[in-house]
Amino acid sequence: MNVEDLDIGDVVYAAKAIIDDGSIPDGVEGALLAEAGTRGVITLIGHVEEEPNRSVFLVRFEDSEMNLGNPIGCWVEDLAMEPKQVN
Repeated sequence: MNVEDLDIGDVVYAAKAIIDDGSIPDGVEGALLAEAGTRGVITLIGHVEEEPNRSVFLVRFEDSEMNLGNPIGCWVEDLAMEPKQVN
């Protein structure tokens, strides 16, 4: 199984630091949205009109107090099914 096989309600992790690319309404471009390894839950899966073969996942990541934040649009490569292992 891989990220593309997941569904709404499934738990994922940020595969890398997720940074606001300027597409978040009222956001700050360059702001850190989720650190690598942050746990989140998929709330919606869709496609961008310009790239209909590419899935976009809306994910609500946890903050330090385990509260879910606002949904963030993520590409498959932004997400992992397991937390990143620290050596």
